[in-house]
Amino acid sequence: MRSNGPKTQAVVLWDDFGIRSDVVVRCQPFTHYFPRADIHELLTPDLLHQVIKGTFKDHLVEWVNQYLHATYGEKRALEIIADIDHRCVYLAAITGHVPPDMTKCIAAFMDFCCLVRQNAFTATTIDSVREALGRFHHYRYVIVCQERLHYRDIFIQTGVRLDISLPRQHALTHYPRAIELFASPNGLCSSITESKHIKAVKEPWRRSNRFKALSQMLCTVRRLDSLAAARTIFHEQGMLAGSASSYEAMVLRGEHPQPPAAVDEDDDDDGGPHNGPKSLTSVELARTTERNYPRRLSALAAHIHIPEFPTLFRRFLYELDNPESDIAPADIPLDDCPRFGGRIYVYHSAVARFYAPSDLCGAGGMYRERIRSNPNWHGSYARRDTVFVDTDADRPGMLGLSIGRVFLFFSFNYLGVDRSCALVQWISPYDDHPDPDTGLWVVTPETHANGRKHFAIIDLRCIVRAAHLLPVFRSSLLPEEFHFSHSLDAFRVFFVNKYVDHHAFEFLH
Repeated sequence: MRSNGPKTQAVVLWDDFGIRSDVVVRCQPFTHYFPRADIHELLTPDLLHQVIKGTFKDHLVEWVNQYLHATYGEKRALEIIADIDHRCVYLAAITGHVPPDMTKCIAAFMDFCCLVRQNAFTATTIDSVREALGRFHHYRYVIVCQERLHYRDIFIQTGVRLDISLPRQHALTHYPRAIELFASPNGLCSSITESKHIKAVKEPWRRSNRFKALSQMLCTVRRLDSLAAARTIFHEQGMLAGSASSYEAMVLRGEHPQPPAAVDEDDDDDGGPHNGPKSLTSVELARTTERNYPRRLSALAAHIHIPEFPTLFRRFLYELDNPESDIAPADIPLDDCPRFGGRIYVYHSAVARFYAPSDLCGAGGMYRERIRSNPNWHGSYARRDTVFVDTDADRPGMLGLSIGRVFLFFSFNYLGVDRSCALVQWISPYDDHPDPDTGLWVVTPETHANGRKHFAIIDLRCIVRAAHLLPVFRSSLLPEEFHFSHSLDAFRVFFVNKYVDHHAFEFLH
């Protein structure tokens, strides 16, 4: 039976402060004799456990799920949560299912998260961090009040929670000062070591016999590293091309393996770090042309089922001949436009290269991504990517951009000059400011009065990079059989996803 007498010092330290007296006495912290040691200035930010997993997954997502259960009931809430999982980006997915203040709270946190995960900071960036954190705390308190008002009793009754204590969210208030002291949190985050946990620990453990496994795990890691290094060397020498029998036949013929050819532009490689010097954005067509397309203008228009393509093409040639003209292309009489009798070459992709140091990049901070316009992607569906098109370089962000959905990449020679172009359907901003709840720009496809898509031909140099659009789902549920490839055709209003990577966030924010 527990004594009701006075507590000893050790019991008080443990019960009231969670401190073990025996550990404190024997193992004083190394900062004990430091004259000006402040533990609050020694703690660095942890993006993984405080921001990504902590605040977002363990707090905000859980709060939203609790709200759905309390508002819609168990059955309906599970249907909505399953529908949210069916969608792509959490912020756009919950819109229409939760109150606007909850959406604004998530949006403010997403802004904060993207800002603190950048590789470089300026005074302006840190001011933006404070502003996003202020918005997040404002709407977070609204949610906390709602949680206390509607759910506090049920939390206590069911024993799920004793109170609402948020130390991980409090830690976010120290981020601006911590960034000034310790620089970018990207170099301090525990995810650096967590990312290797599965390959270095979990998988080797599973391959062991679970008895004195450390030596077995180290042996597994060492052998896997050796195999990976050998594979790299063999691949560079062309020794892994083809089958073992074909390699043996080649050796018997006295031939030597050759290094592999460059990856075909229409392969599954959609981009990654680019090992090149720092430069401005550039977009180039794929190296190989597609042979299954007609080379003449009228035949190509019939092949791609866009009958207005010859008219758009001739008006584009007029713009090339009259770069200073103020007349809109649609107002140019067709008889005044040049005729074209040359060949047109079609491509299924183009490669954009741009400076993105906060993303996984190569030498000079450069990144490469492939933009596709393929009518039969992997023999399953048409893939028509969307791109940012620079329409006014003097205006910032989306004010100087439009969205184009690429239906054709092509090149031709006109008056001795090779031209690279794209046929796009315009997808224009719905308003001159972002959506007030999500902070995302809203766009809608342009159509003519008869409902046909509004196409235009643009120079490839006008393309900035690929764009990612999210349907505005609202409160309706997606059918389970709905395929993502139909999204750009099935919906009429879209969010422009600025959270797809750091580069998109920086020039859209």
